[in-house]
Amino acid sequence: MTELFDLQQTRRTIYALGKNVSMSEAELSELIFNTIKETPTAFNAQGSRAIILFGKANETLWNDITATALKPLTPAENFPSTQAKLASFAAGVGTILFFEDQDVVKNLQENVPLYAENFPTWSEQASGMAQYATWLALAEKNVGASLQHYNPVIDEAVTAKWNIPSNWKLRAQMPFGSIENPADAKDYNTDASRFQTYTN
Repeated sequence: MTELFDLQQTRRTIYALGKNVSMSEAELSELIFNTIKETPTAFNAQGSRAIILFGKANETLWNDITATALKPLTPAENFPSTQAKLASFAAGVGTILFFEDQDVVKNLQENVPLYAENFPTWSEQASGMAQYATWLALAEKNVGASLQHYNPVIDEAVTAKWNIPSNWKLRAQMPFGSIENPADAKDYNTDASRFQTYTN
């Protein structure tokens, strides 16, 4: 099999994160930003945006902002397990916040009206590709990660805390760090239930 296929199998959802990563914050930032920069976008829109939270900022996102937002929405008996999950994200090296610039989407809708209704969908697809490409890039460096979606519950607090432009729409969060406990074996649905091929 190809190296890409091997890398796809290596990439897993890692919840047990630590700070034992050999790469520096500058090296990680360069890897992440360059990966997103090289990810394709419809009409070369380049609407994907990213912010990386390291150190105290990472802890603030999970232990303060997200925990505060979720507490009134979570049954009291379940909140300790929620806090533990958030703490596992905070225990990592950092978190990538993935955004899509809605001004880019609106400008394309205005300038290419024939495809106006498609640009929001294509923006979401571009964000997904950026997230997956980044996840693969981290996996190649033996850095664990998971993909989280606490938006829109945390959007307002995140925007206020880090002065996020109002036209940036939060789409996902990716906590990352050293792999302190590997993922369990992965189950697959049958190929017959998912894939088909035709010759005419």
